[in-house]
Amino acid sequence: MLPSLSLVLLNIALALAANDSAKEVGLLDADIYGPSIPKMMNLKGNPELTPKNLMRPLKNYGIACMSMGFLIEEAAPVVWRGLMVMSAVEKLLRQVDWGQLDYLVIDMPPGTGDVQLSISQNIPIAGAVIISTPQDVALLDARKGTEMFRKVHVPVLGLVQNMSVFRCPKCEHETHIFGADGVRDLAKTLGLDVLGDIPLHVNIRETCDSGQPVVISQPQSDAAKAYLKIAVEIVRRLPAPPA
Repeated sequence: MLPSLSLVLLNIALALAANDSAKEVGLLDADIYGPSIPKMMNLKGNPELTPKNLMRPLKNYGIACMSMGFLIEEAAPVVWRGLMVMSAVEKLLRQVDWGQLDYLVIDMPPGTGDVQLSISQNIPIAGAVIISTPQDVALLDARKGTEMFRKVHVPVLGLVQNMSVFRCPKCEHETHIFGADGVRDLAKTLGLDVLGDIPLHVNIRETCDSGQPVVISQPQSDAAKAYLKIAVEIVRRLPAPPA
């Protein structure tokens, strides 16, 4: 997934845990070609193996994480064809000892390819969240992603408008660099809700680059509050767990 989208997903995962400390949250980085969760979650090293030969997720900030980035060198490119990618996805899905989780957040790569279809068809998914900037080109992909999940019968919980507005830190003038309300217009067309807006703010980027995501390092900031609100909206729309 593009780093900006992974950044949103990991902050949402952290927000789910922050909103309810009794919940156990996991984060699966399913972007085989460009895993970025290890750096943003400040995690390094190889997963340990259980006696049953399952990988133990690495953990930070209370979140259990698994990523292809733990299994390859940081600078090593993944130059694989489809079958090898699918084998890696299967390993991340089936050969990890997650323990008892309340939420597993899956960071999928962009597009509607093999990875998305494999995950959607092989494990039960409670709901999908579509993340997009308001830019017209990005909205085309957001619409395709929504329709793909609908075709494989995965409920789409709503859309998140990323990089919705930039506020100048000096004069506080607001600029809609990627357009205004494009995600809201798309949501109306698709009959879906907008779960929230994430501003374009340097602190969000800086904190993730340093391995200290904004929800953890600046919990009282407007950016962190936006993620916390989105997490609440996601939980509200999830189906009730089986008794």
